[in-house]
Amino acid sequence: MNHTPGLLLLLAALVPTLPAHADDAARRAEFADLSIEELANIDVTSVSRRPERLQDAPASVFLITAEDIRRSGARNLVEALNLAPNLQAARSSNANYFISARGMNGTSNSPANKLLVMIDGRSVYSPLFSGMFWDEPDVMLEDVERIEVISGPGGTLWGVNAVNGVINITTRHARATQGDLLVLRADDNGAQAAFRHGGTMNGGHWRAYGKVFALGHSELASGRAIDDDWTQGQVGWRGDWERGAERFSVNANAWRGREGQPAPGVIAAPGADVGLNDIQLHGANVTGRWGHVLDGGGSVTAQAYYDYRYRKVPPTFTDTVDIVDLQLQHTLPAHGRHSIVWGGEYRYSRDHVDNSRFVAFLPARASQAWGSLFAQDEVALRDDLRVTAGVRWERNPYTGTAFLPNLRLSWRATPEHAFWAAASRTVRAPSRLDVDAYVPGAPPYLLAGGRGVRTETARVLELGYRGQAGQIVSYSVTAFRNLYDHLRTQDLTPAGQIVFGNLMEGQARGIEAWGNVQMTQAWRLAAGATLLHEEFALKLGSQDLGSLMTTGRDPAYTAQLRSSHVIDAARELELAVRRNGVLGFPDVPAYWAVDARFGWRFAPGMELSVIGTNLNGGHAEYGVASVRTEVPRTVGVKFTWQR
Repeated sequence: MNHTPGLLLLLAALVPTLPAHADDAARRAEFADLSIEELANIDVTSVSRRPERLQDAPASVFLITAEDIRRSGARNLVEALNLAPNLQAARSSNANYFISARGMNGTSNSPANKLLVMIDGRSVYSPLFSGMFWDEPDVMLEDVERIEVISGPGGTLWGVNAVNGVINITTRHARATQGDLLVLRADDNGAQAAFRHGGTMNGGHWRAYGKVFALGHSELASGRAIDDDWTQGQVGWRGDWERGAERFSVNANAWRGREGQPAPGVIAAPGADVGLNDIQLHGANVTGRWGHVLDGGGSVTAQAYYDYRYRKVPPTFTDTVDIVDLQLQHTLPAHGRHSIVWGGEYRYSRDHVDNSRFVAFLPARASQAWGSLFAQDEVALRDDLRVTAGVRWERNPYTGTAFLPNLRLSWRATPEHAFWAAASRTVRAPSRLDVDAYVPGAPPYLLAGGRGVRTETARVLELGYRGQAGQIVSYSVTAFRNLYDHLRTQDLTPAGQIVFGNLMEGQARGIEAWGNVQMTQAWRLAAGATLLHEEFALKLGSQDLGSLMTTGRDPAYTAQLRSSHVIDAARELELAVRRNGVLGFPDVPAYWAVDARFGWRFAPGMELSVIGTNLNGGHAEYGVASVRTEVPRTVGVKFTWQR
């Protein structure tokens, strides 16, 4: 059913006729009150592990603000990440996503595993395969303060696996979420509801929230329904206290979900019940953070978190993991021209896999520990010239100690124009999938792990420019070249077994660019694009043509254009167009996606939104044509009440 004409007629009717409420003017879009220059002055923390102006950050970093998320109409974290032009996000089913920066977005034998994702300082990648189960990390989007997306290496400050990028999600201080919030949303393929209540306690602030959502079956390109419906719920609590120079916070979350998955070769009719094949998942985590502000501008921060996750994927495996992580960071007061930050991290996990006749992890139980130390010094050579040098030593249980250096140079040519260059080395450490995975079959295993695997390495060169033209235009351009070595392959032993090895090398080069244009006081355009070229080759001793065919088959280009228009104090209109190039083997055609949102604050504290995604029609984004689902056209209504 084509909803596009009806939605456009509705928007055309609403825009000129709905009344504006002057008493709600104070709640206008935040960005409408920020100039281009003020946006450049927003602090980011992911580049140097300390606050610095976005304009001064010597890295390719894109900032997604809370206002960007609200105006986009995104209904989950992954849809919010579509706002970042330096990410490539693709969906193969309702709950199965592939997200990466600068390519390497998964292959036939290697899920995307070179992107580090953090939520309030808690790493959420899976130690089972060094990548992301994107159906696990969830947040209440209304509580997100910002998302910092760094494309490029972050290993020196954040550790192994931050090879091609870092996504740092920060939620709001509890002080900023006082009172009550209710969110109700209904789409033609699902629904969700969320609530939040904030209050004060013992001189501090706290909030509690809960959310639940459901998605129906999706469809193949043929129109046949596939059993991938998805329901999930989550609750959480956060508290923040300040006592003079001391800062304390506690953040806890618990979640449970169920996902349909068709039995091999089975296509389900709408409403089909194949519950015995459903994926079951649940988890809980708690994070404690303490900070102390030192005289002279320095600080000491300590953080600890516990993370429990359970995933049952019939008929292949069930995985239960417990993670404890301890971190310490010391930012020294400025000493002459030097700004030094150093710290360490210890991470311990217990992983238990219930094996099956299809796949096994041997040993089934594993306890692992990672330890690291890092230090970085930023030196002001002149008032307009800075050099940053850092290094991290990180030890993993499979290959020992990795050395992760980083050197950056930043030159502020004028107050509005800055240039930077960087050279880095980073690695992806082996995971249980690389070493402990076995597939039954002769002789005596078809796949027999990879006891001799090495760390995958990347040497990265970057050159960037960030500038602005008064209050009208801002822009950022980055050129990069990644040199990869020891990439994972599947190789044959003399006995005829397949083992994981590291006999592939390659390179990626490209350009990332984005910017904003303030067309009028109430109308802003934002555009972004990425160009990417990848080349890979097998080393002597490997005949793994399958990995060679599928590695680096990422879109040669992605682009987006967004229009944000504040019509008046009560009404706003958001339009977005995205373009993705052809995805290589297995081939996925290039596609356009047109999204829209009309928001109306019809009473104080109440907002009604009409949201349409993929209004030009459904499309495929990832996977083999016979089993991948279409990302459909959806139209929905969202109601938000806040006091």
